[in-house]
Amino acid sequence: MSDRSDRYPTRLSEPAPHIERTDPTVWGQVSTPELAEFDANGFATIPDLLSADEVAAFGAEIGHLAADPVLYGDERVIVEPVAGHVRSVFQVHRLSKPIAELLAESRIVGLAEQILGSPVYLHQSRVNYMPGFGGSGFGWHSDFETWHAEDGMPAPSAVSLSIALTDNYPFNGSLMVMPGSHRTFVPCLGETPEGHYRESLREQRIGVPTNDDITFLAARYGITQFTGKAGSALLFDSNLMHGSSNNITPYARSNIFLVFNSVENALVEPFAAPRRRPEHIAAREFTPVRTAPGERHLVDQVR
Repeated sequence: MSDRSDRYPTRLSEPAPHIERTDPTVWGQVSTPELAEFDANGFATIPDLLSADEVAAFGAEIGHLAADPVLYGDERVIVEPVAGHVRSVFQVHRLSKPIAELLAESRIVGLAEQILGSPVYLHQSRVNYMPGFGGSGFGWHSDFETWHAEDGMPAPSAVSLSIALTDNYPFNGSLMVMPGSHRTFVPCLGETPEGHYRESLREQRIGVPTNDDITFLAARYGITQFTGKAGSALLFDSNLMHGSSNNITPYARSNIFLVFNSVENALVEPFAAPRRRPEHIAAREFTPVRTAPGERHLVDQVR
């Protein structure tokens, strides 16, 4: 998609009305029963996406990544703004062959293909860590607002899959979502600073809704929470309003986070930022995750 028309203006100097979405939520045909309410809610929970053995194996894998001295100081590693713990590791499919193999499986990428109705590519991958006694939350936000403003994603034709590697309780910083809020785009205030991603990945202050926006959306849509045992997953629309609180419990929370974008929604230049964000945050290799025989596969690109 090369159209430069901006149907979702944001990062404005003056407040603007909310924009009711005209783009579809489900662009394809849903065959997985757990996805039946995705169009209405903007998200779906998939229990037991990973087995107990897989949870243990991937848990060990992300533990090795967080402790890898080779990655110390790498810009793909984000640390907590206060506690100093590892918060996120980006481009994790390039650092871990097991994760690269996992995301290409039908049970994973097939979920995104059903919703988006097209081949998909990996816009972003990361592991999120929320340690006990110090894991900081994420304020309310729409991912699409950032991806549109700073990455040049034209339409909300993208989904995120969060795969839990630890139990998600109501009290250890699990994700809160507003069912149905994916149908309302909230323009945000403030000009995007140069190199904004360096701070926003630790604590975002530009591209976030106001308290009045959140109050209005909460009254309209309500708030629910993604909870469940390790191995469960949450698939959600790119414009769904979501956030999480700090984790002050002893129970750590971690997840593999994969963002799939339609190949028909390829990035253009940013709509409201001075320059593109780096490739490890917003991929511009639009090769489908499922490739034809003989083509280069994501697994082949692991270090």
